[in-house]
Amino acid sequence: MSTATSTHIQLASRPQGWPTPENFSTTVVEYGDLAPGEVRVRNEFMSVDPYMRGRMNDVRSYVPPFQLGETLTGGAVGRVIESASEAHPVGAVVLHQYGWRDIVQEDGAGFRVVEELPGLPLSLYLGMLGMTGLTAYVGLTDIAPVHEGDTVFISGAAGAVGTAAGQIARLLGAKTVIGSAGSQEKVDLLTSKYGYDAALNYKDSPIRQQLEQAAPGGIDVFFDNVGGDHLEAALNSFNDGGRAALCGAISTYNTQEKVAGPDNMVNMISRGLTMRGFTLGGYTHRAPEFTQKMTAWFSEGKVAYDETVVDGIDHAVDAFLSMMRGGNIGKMVVRLS
Repeated sequence: MSTATSTHIQLASRPQGWPTPENFSTTVVEYGDLAPGEVRVRNEFMSVDPYMRGRMNDVRSYVPPFQLGETLTGGAVGRVIESASEAHPVGAVVLHQYGWRDIVQEDGAGFRVVEELPGLPLSLYLGMLGMTGLTAYVGLTDIAPVHEGDTVFISGAAGAVGTAAGQIARLLGAKTVIGSAGSQEKVDLLTSKYGYDAALNYKDSPIRQQLEQAAPGGIDVFFDNVGGDHLEAALNSFNDGGRAALCGAISTYNTQEKVAGPDNMVNMISRGLTMRGFTLGGYTHRAPEFTQKMTAWFSEGKVAYDETVVDGIDHAVDAFLSMMRGGNIGKMVVRLS
């Protein structure tokens, strides 16, 4: 056994509005010899995700808030470099929630051994083949099921969940898939690479008007990553019996004032709509089915993906701040080794 030095990113203060580099601090942690059952892992990739912004507030949510002066956590994939656990041999690739550090040493129970991906980067376990892909799948099967011939609208379509959701909607039988994004580059990518029939730049004009024009026959399913005016747009365009999966509301995460509710909620009643918020914690049992289907879709060349990769633990905060302002296409990951 041996000791190891690890760089950790911690929460130094709670953001007021948009987070800044000053809200984070860096510390060095010294690991001693492994205790029985422990493993030491060198992380290869870590994830930065919108939900992490909510955990920086000291408020009730579906997961406990990050604590000041403690190392942040999040999805990561790495390789075992020392082990005192028979289930986690040296060299094994493991998926876990000890992100925001380059080396981690913890009990083996917190690590899941996964297979190498021939010809594919391990970072896919944090994106299309991981929690973000599963989130899109659950939203479009369990929460707001897509039926054959549906018209589907996806907000935040060029992000990690959005790029997965658009393709999954099509594979589940959607006739028309419409997405929103915040730049011409992203809009063009949605239609050229991800199979969207129409893509809307919400910065060009009110999204409600754009969606009316893109879906004159209305929409049947809305997968929401943005909230705010996008939710109002969907409520305006829903057909009778429409379904909404509320996955995120990134447009409101950094506001310091109370956000006004949609002005057209009465459509929920008059059109018999179903709107349901969800988090993935209650649906992890869907992972085996999702993994089987997504792996098959990948092997058949039916799924495309993009990653925005930032190098180095010392740039992890930069990656997070960039992602919060839409600086990513597809999944934003930090390459740590």
